[in-house]
Amino acid sequence: MDAVSIHEAKTHFSKLVARAEAGEEIIVRRGATPVAKLVALDPPGRPREPGALAGQIVMADDFDETPEGFEDYL
Repeated sequence: MDAVSIHEAKTHFSKLVARAEAGEEIIVRRGATPVAKLVALDPPGRPREPGALAGQIVMADDFDETPEGFEDYL
């Protein structure tokens, strides 16, 4: 993990982005204080598909019934 000043980050931004794309984490600091981290963006996963688990999930027949001893919490 490399740390660079804000001035250096502005001057070499495209090079720092390329390093982040390669998997490196770059810390941007103001003086000696770290203030930001430059990392690669995770690629989005595949879009959700409604009904993808149809037929694979089973609900118990008594799912909506109140368990014994919990009648006072209704």
